Amino acid sequence: MTISKAVITAAGLGTRLLPMTKEVPKEMLPLFSISNGSISLKPVIHMVFESLVDTGIGQFCFIVGRGKRVLEDYFTPDSNFVQLFESRGLTYRARELLKFYSILNNVKISFINQPEPKGFGDAVLRAESFVGSEPFLLHAGDDVVLSSNSNHLRKLIRVFVEYDADGVVLVEEVEDPRPYGVIVGKAIDSYGNVLRILDIVEKPKEPPTNIATIAIYVFKPKIFSHIREVKLDEHGEIQLTAAIKIMVDDGCDVYAVKLKPGEKRLDVGTPQSYWKALFESYQWSLKRLLDHDRR
Repeated sequence: MTISKAVITAAGLGTRLLPMTKEVPKEMLPLFSISNGSISLKPVIHMVFESLVDTGIGQFCFIVGRGKRVLEDYFTPDSNFVQLFESRGLTYRARELLKFYSILNNVKISFINQPEPKGFGDAVLRAESFVGSEPFLLHAGDDVVLSSNSNHLRKLIRVFVEYDADGVVLVEEVEDPRPYGVIVGKAIDSYGNVLRILDIVEKPKEPPTNIATIAIYVFKPKIFSHIREVKLDEHGEIQLTAAIKIMVDDGCDVYAVKLKPGEKRLDVGTPQSYWKALFESYQWSLKRLLDHDRR
């Protein structure tokens, strides 16, 4: 079994980053990365897209909200922009764009609108027609994990296939899990890095563990029927965590994969965490560049 489809959600309002996110989606905020042997800036969602392409995924569905046309423009090749760079002698920048556009021309991309911000679960449900009867990888457009060769995604897919799972969730141990989905699980490997999920709860005031979910998953299409069972929360939203809990309670095979030491999730949800993500992405990029120069 292979995973050929990915759903990337980018419909959130980014309210904690206002006023910056009034016109610029938080998924378009820049982080440091490596491009053509030097450190550059790339939008968060570009880094997400690149990591998925690295795993061999070739079909993408972006779930976007009102006012996020900039995302569609960004993932649409623009030959005029390349010609402008070339005419001004900026051939290095033109080559960067041509490389990105070459990737875009070799994958299939579609966009689906979420008219109202009714929660992560509602955004995912809108991708049902795109997914069809195939398993798919679900990735929040504002969640970046730094890992060599996108190994966190490769392991997520490998566990999904090896255990014939109904769903697999990426997780990490954190100091304060209260802002996240939190799992209770039973280790099924000798290192304790793969767990069978026994329970999951969204933003608990008293977390049962310190194992927090990262918004990166692999699912069979049955997740959609479970999302439809979810009731609106107090904010009028449909939470994906609630659908995963229903899956677990119904006896479905749902697993969690922990980040390995050295892998790092970057949080761009608040001004403070975004500032930290900028610093950590620069440190990561610089280390990769120096390691490459030593070879």
